[in-house]
Amino acid sequence: MAHPSFVEWQENILKKVLERMPERLKEFWTASGIPVERVALPETLDERYLTKLGFPGQYPFTRGIQPTMYRGRLWTMRQYAGFSTAEESNKRYRYLLSQGTTGLSVAFDLPTQIGYDSDHPMSHGEVGRVGVAIDTLADMEALFEGIPLDKVSTSMTINAPASILLSMYVAVGEKQGVDPQRLTGTIQNDILKEYVARGTYIFPPRPSLRLTTDIMAWCNKAMPQFNTISVSGYHIREAGATAVQEVAFTLADACAYVQASIQAGLDVDAFAPRLTFFFSAASDILEEVAKFRAARRLWARLMKERFHAKKPAAQMLRFHAQTAGFTLTAQQAENNIVRVTLQALGAVLGGTQSLHTNSRDEALGLPVEESVRTALRTQQIIACESGVCNTVDPLAGSFYIEGLTDRIERDASALIDKIDHMGGMIAAIEAGEIQRQIEESAFQYQQQIDRNERAIVGVNCFQEQESVPQGIFKLDKAVEENQTKRLADIRAKRDNRAVKTALARLDEAARGKENLMPLILDAVRCYASVGDICDVLRGVFGKYEEKRGY
Repeated sequence: MAHPSFVEWQENILKKVLERMPERLKEFWTASGIPVERVALPETLDERYLTKLGFPGQYPFTRGIQPTMYRGRLWTMRQYAGFSTAEESNKRYRYLLSQGTTGLSVAFDLPTQIGYDSDHPMSHGEVGRVGVAIDTLADMEALFEGIPLDKVSTSMTINAPASILLSMYVAVGEKQGVDPQRLTGTIQNDILKEYVARGTYIFPPRPSLRLTTDIMAWCNKAMPQFNTISVSGYHIREAGATAVQEVAFTLADACAYVQASIQAGLDVDAFAPRLTFFFSAASDILEEVAKFRAARRLWARLMKERFHAKKPAAQMLRFHAQTAGFTLTAQQAENNIVRVTLQALGAVLGGTQSLHTNSRDEALGLPVEESVRTALRTQQIIACESGVCNTVDPLAGSFYIEGLTDRIERDASALIDKIDHMGGMIAAIEAGEIQRQIEESAFQYQQQIDRNERAIVGVNCFQEQESVPQGIFKLDKAVEENQTKRLADIRAKRDNRAVKTALARLDEAARGKENLMPLILDAVRCYASVGDICDVLRGVFGKYEEKRGY
């Protein structure tokens, strides 16, 4: 006889989901023809199981945020891309969509990320190098030329100037006749991790947090289907953090955003369902699976107990995963295909909602089309041939997985408590404590490699003599020159009086407490550049200078 809690889950949660979205197949089978259960359960559903694991789609969401997970819908297969000019990136996006990608993910070049136009002296040598160069709305129009924004989900990895790039995306949608209410996707908009991991900040933490919450508040009404923030543990892990630190620091950042939004007058049950997370998928596959499960459970508990979120959607941790860039090697680059496959499998076993798989040649340069296709095919093979998508949370109940999930949750929770005692994440960042811990972990990791205590195939073991790699992507030197010419042409053609008026209004609003999103959108519509707008905000907020010596 089925346990009453299981019957209740079937009637109150599972049934509603199946009525709205039937599973992909009527029945699921192993390769040998053995029926596959939707969710495997222990023989006895004791109190520990019900409180710590529960059922998928039910608090505390340890086993996943949807009752049917990949039986109902596969994860979104995104491929992070952007390089050179908007036109070149547009070609890559169209290619990815033709190959079966189900969501776009935009990489911006370094000048765009730190709020400088392509013709600024600070931009020299970096235009279009690590992402696409976006100076004005004209570039964003070219980036999405021929791509209907009401039919594609777009993720944008942008933080300090996130409000500007999101406004450009909205303006492109308007030109396509797409109401902002119908736009779907995610803006990273996670500025706090920039101070501890990436370094693409512009303004000090507190005014930066204002911009983040302005986006969240504005989108809550204007773009209800768009995810307003992707709190990123990925870059924290890339900087050297452990899996436990990745969970702890990411969730501590998220707590700061939730608290700031509540203080700004937002209803937690209204905005929290649009929060998303971004994690790394590294090579220790079982630790990664446990990490994802622990993060879901810990976040559900924080939202329910600390912030008193009542709606299940406000307690769910929805996340995107990307395979770990720091594990890719220039030596024997083809081995990266194997690494990425293991990492992607870990992300799927851990219940990711979307996934990017790195290309084999990314330790050498920007990936070529053939490498990108192989990376995408890796996801498709896992989805279609591995069988891991046929049942929910297939590793649940493993003594090792459950013990490791508990340990990661406990250790991450202890780290969050320490941050709370320091006064919260911003205070810990300003004191340099988070940076210190990440740097210490990164140093220890490298020491282990140097002492051959950690094996990296092709690097400190199983080495081979290799020739100079061939077929590496090389950026055309003319990109920077052509981009600056385009910017000059836009400046000559735009209504500069309208630009001046829009920027003056933004300056005035930034000195007060008004939400800045409508003002930035007005400036973007008249082709004010990223640099124009950031210069105004630099004049009001100042520039952040990192304090060293902690």
